[in-house]
Amino acid sequence: MATSELNPKNYRRIFYLNALLSIPLFVIFAWPYVEFSQLLSIKTVIYYPGAILFSLPFTITILHGHVTMALGSIDRHHYYDWLNNRPLTYGLLFHPVFTRTRFRLVVLAISIILFIVGALI
Repeated sequence: MATSELNPKNYRRIFYLNALLSIPLFVIFAWPYVEFSQLLSIKTVIYYPGAILFSLPFTITILHGHVTMALGSIDRHHYYDWLNNRPLTYGLLFHPVFTRTRFRLVVLAISIILFIVGALI
């Protein structure tokens, strides 16, 4: 008997897997920013927020790709709707703007601007 991928049990599984993947991915994408900042003697107050902003779009892109691979590009909105309907539990750290490419590019641009400003100070 075939079961649908579009059920809450599968959504919870995707959520837990994304939660487990998010911290290592975040660290992997943040460390180059930190290393280059230390190399250029950028102040800690500037490079930690910059590293967070630099790592965030890459991490979100990988996790968004994981959802797409699990559910397909046509049905991934069901998972995001499921997260949106549970704002106090599974969807606590989710906002629909996170899936927008424009948002991720703006966050990346802000981190690069912080890097340049930190290098000039």
